[in-house]
Amino acid sequence: MAQIIETNPGGFDRVDVDVVTIDIIENALRNARYEMDAVLFRTAMSPGIREQHDEFPIIADREGRMVVGQFGSFIGGFLDTYEGTVEDGDVFLMSDPYSCDAAISHANDWLVLIPVYLEGSLVGWGAMFGHMTDVGGKVPGSLPTDATSIFEEGVVIPPLKLYRQGELAEEALELILRQVRMKEWNRSDLNAIVAACRMAGRRIVELCERFGPETYLSTLDALLERNRKAMAQLISETISTEKLTFTDYICDDGRGFGPYKIHCTMWREGERVILDFDGTDPQAEGSINFYLNENMFRMFFGIYMIMVFDPQILWNDGFYPLIDVRIPQGTLLKPRYPAALSCRTHGLGRIFDILGGLLGQRQPEFLNAAGFSSSPHLMYSGYDKRGEWFQLYQIGIGGIPGRPFGDGPDGHSLWPSFTNVPNEFLEAYFPLRIEHYETVPDSGGPGLHRGGNGIEMVYRFLEPGEVSIHDDRWLTYPWGVNGGLPGGRSTKILERVDGTRQVLPSKCDHVQVAEGDALHYITWGGGGWGDPLERDPALVAAEVDRGLVTVEGARRYGVVLTDDPAGQQAPTVDEMATAELRAQMADDRGDTEIFNFGGSIDGLRDRCEDETGLSAPEPPVFARSAEQ
Repeated sequence: MAQIIETNPGGFDRVDVDVVTIDIIENALRNARYEMDAVLFRTAMSPGIREQHDEFPIIADREGRMVVGQFGSFIGGFLDTYEGTVEDGDVFLMSDPYSCDAAISHANDWLVLIPVYLEGSLVGWGAMFGHMTDVGGKVPGSLPTDATSIFEEGVVIPPLKLYRQGELAEEALELILRQVRMKEWNRSDLNAIVAACRMAGRRIVELCERFGPETYLSTLDALLERNRKAMAQLISETISTEKLTFTDYICDDGRGFGPYKIHCTMWREGERVILDFDGTDPQAEGSINFYLNENMFRMFFGIYMIMVFDPQILWNDGFYPLIDVRIPQGTLLKPRYPAALSCRTHGLGRIFDILGGLLGQRQPEFLNAAGFSSSPHLMYSGYDKRGEWFQLYQIGIGGIPGRPFGDGPDGHSLWPSFTNVPNEFLEAYFPLRIEHYETVPDSGGPGLHRGGNGIEMVYRFLEPGEVSIHDDRWLTYPWGVNGGLPGGRSTKILERVDGTRQVLPSKCDHVQVAEGDALHYITWGGGGWGDPLERDPALVAAEVDRGLVTVEGARRYGVVLTDDPAGQQAPTVDEMATAELRAQMADDRGDTEIFNFGGSIDGLRDRCEDETGLSAPEPPVFARSAEQ
């Protein structure tokens, strides 16, 4: 456990704070959290951070509990496992999930933590992590699909003092940077993260000086307690003592095995929620393991609860004592060292789908369909005609699920602050051209509220190089709910300059591309919500006119359209034919189901091979052995 060094141990007394002061300090901290983002975006170099915003800041109290932030809960893991001292002027850096109880979950995430002192006492923390484009390892981008241990995934940084009482550890930093392919990007991104955390520290000190440290610290306690009380009431109203279960799958591990099951059971005991992952498959040999920190899952659970049931609640770490998370050792979500972790994003995304499947079962009107599902990555690297190294890391986006209150957005990220990398930026800095960037019609699951469509990006490569792809939901569908149908699956097609086409696996490395080759990067759509036969036919016709649904796809909603062959007029609804088709479809279908997964796993295998020609992976070795 970390030893916190203070010249004024014992800190400051707590006092009563009025609600106006609490609101002022709360909003000042919110602003400081967004100011951290602004500092980072203006000084980082990599497109993943600068343009796509793959970073997560927090401001925490002295115990490390997040008060404001986006993806917090990692300071506690650091404090519990770090065996050194914490002193004024220190800046900590780490990227090793196994040395901080999965405070970060793969080596590409570089985490910076800065303790904030006032008058010799620790008063808080500023912290942030960002995804580095490269940290070394066996493939550019450092996310090898075929890795079997963390040693293949690049430099792994244990918790260390990047600055010790204000002095930079230059030799340690240079040693780390010597292991990576994009040294200057990493240095710039790291310096930007440190600057953002220091800015947070200045804002904390300013608030302490303005209101007094006693008032400031007491306000943090009040904000955490307010969140605990609000969540306790929310839990008592929405979570049953009855045990509910849900299962979803990661399609494959990139090594030919899959699908891998993630299973969770949820119930309430008193005011506490139990979330038990017993039944989840054993850890994978490949790199899809997601080492899930229990506090991080508590945070996921809280975000989901708040956004679905009461978005006005400020979420922070105050409710953590209300959540009991149980993850068996040696499973996909708690692998044993030194299991590979670099491609854990698919498990991370699937966790949100599982939460959606659990939290609305007792109240189906609050169910979300599936749609986060994955976080597709593309890496493209090589030497250009001038002999200079280029390396792209980009996160793709898919369809957001249909929701109780409306359609899912087309081609969007579920992470609240993520954006796409502008095509103009890609074409200016990398040897490629974006020939298409458009939604994929009919890929959003039909429903009363349609799932968001996926997107198709066509990359035309202007230099020979190497491509890596990381995606999922190519075998299993993003499922629909309350009668909604599943969203479309993802596909990656490489079109060679000679006209031949090849369907690529969703997880692959070392794919050689030549000048003129084109990659069709097609992402999944979100599942639909509610009975598609209840969707307004006029809205379906309007979406056909906008290119979001095809004329044939409209029939999945039971809508028959009259189309102008000349294309001079928008399609119109044939009301009589629509009424007849909807009646026939309802009669053929019968009662709707709460969940629609698109079929059994075996059925999905056959359908996938028929549609793409890509062989579905065999079940994992342990599953085959159990069957035998």
